[in-house]
Amino acid sequence: MQSPYPLTVRNGPLSDLGAEHAFRLFFDNHHADLSRLAYLVTGDSQAADDLASDAFVEVWRHWERVQAADSPVAYARGIVTNLARQWIKKQTRERAGLLRLGLLRRDRSESDTPAVLDVRAALQRLPQRRRECVVLRYAFDVPEKEVASILGISVGAVKSHTSRGAAQLSEHLRGMPLMMGGHHG
Repeated sequence: MQSPYPLTVRNGPLSDLGAEHAFRLFFDNHHADLSRLAYLVTGDSQAADDLASDAFVEVWRHWERVQAADSPVAYARGIVTNLARQWIKKQTRERAGLLRLGLLRRDRSESDTPAVLDVRAALQRLPQRRRECVVLRYAFDVPEKEVASILGISVGAVKSHTSRGAAQLSEHLRGMPLMMGGHHG
């Protein structure tokens, strides 16, 4: 499959201007989705924007390789997923340290709707790999084979993680109280 972002400009060698233009198009077409992917994996909107930006820095650093990939967007999704995984590990270590010191406050006021909070909380309860599979498959409609490539696992593992993750997500959501008018009902 040929990349929709060709490596040549007018049948000549790739110019810096051509590469920059192709990258800009790629950025414009995929930034919002990659930021959303980072948000759904991390649950943190500020971190998601930072992770998407960091991913595009990496995409640009390896732009020639990205363009040559069968699916440049899958390559970028893999970068976002890896960065999100690293961010979560770092947050976990930092939170554990703050909790041990008694410095972590749990007071968070966000303007999300209750339903979004419920789904986000349920997603956060899923094991990391299941969450990644569920988000990529259902929120981004990424084919199983592409998810396998992004995450570096087999298609069978994607099917298993997605199925179990969806069932677990459903259970978590079923066990949450219904929100009515901002109050638990």
